[in-house]
Parts: sequence; C-alpha cells; structure tokens
Amino acid sequence: MFKKILLPTDGSELSVKAVQGAIKMASELGASVVGLTVVEPYSYSTLSEYRPETLEAFEARNAQAAEQRLAPLLQAAKAANVPCETMAVKSFSPYEAIIDAAQKSGCDVIFMASHGRRGLSAVLLGSETQKVLTHSTIPVLVYR
Repeated sequence: MFKKILLPTDGSELSVKAVQGAIKMASELGASVVGLTVVEPYSYSTLSEYRPETLEAFEARNAQAAEQRLAPLLQAAKAANVPCETMAVKSFSPYEAIIDAAQKSGCDVIFMASHGRRGLSAVLLGSETQKVLTHSTIPVLVYR
C-alpha cells in the first residue's frame, strides 16, 4: 500500500503521538519514513541590524530545535527497525514545506497530527494540517 511515509513533526505532544502511530504503521506495512520539521527562516528587514540575535545564533538555535524535534522520531524508527531519514527545512509556510518535501522525497502519503482546534480558534488560527489536506495531491492521514 504505502511504501514511503512523510512524517512532519513540530515536537508537540500530539506530534510525538503521531510519530508513534506512523512508525507502527510503517513497521506493519514494511514502509520507510521521512521525518520532517519546519523551522522559521531568519527574517531580513531594515530592522535586522537591530535584532538582539545574530544570524549565526539564530541558525544554531534553529538547528538545535530541529534536532530535538526529530530525536523521538529517530529513536522510535530505530527501535522498530523502520528505515528512516530526516530533514529540517526553512519556510515561513509550513504547509507548503510539508507538501514540497513529500513530493521531492517521493512519499506516497503524509501522516500528521491534528492539533484539534475547533470553533473560533480553528477559524482564526487555521491549521497547518487543514492547509495540507486542502492543497496536497498526495494522500494525507490525520492522526488524533
């Protein structure tokens, strides 16, 4: 059925639960996993010179955050003997980065958590999961 699963994670508790579900599914299907986290790029502006953080410090902090987000995924995949590769990409638009990574990596499904926003907060804040569902041509499995 599915042979290569894109698994985006933001390090949240719900995302870590989705990692467990995806690794279990991948193990049962004999599939591989591509772990992804999206970090915000450095924002250049006319005020950049007044930023309290240098580009180097910002990049180091983002690299450390990406590593921490992907660590549970790597550990779960290793424990289940599921082939896994990981990547961290920079984007101001996580849903676009998720779809792009799935296409570039040759994934045949995107497996991601839903943060469960409802009502007005869902309307106002939106949802990266909802945006992926709306724009992806690749099947999306939402884990709750």
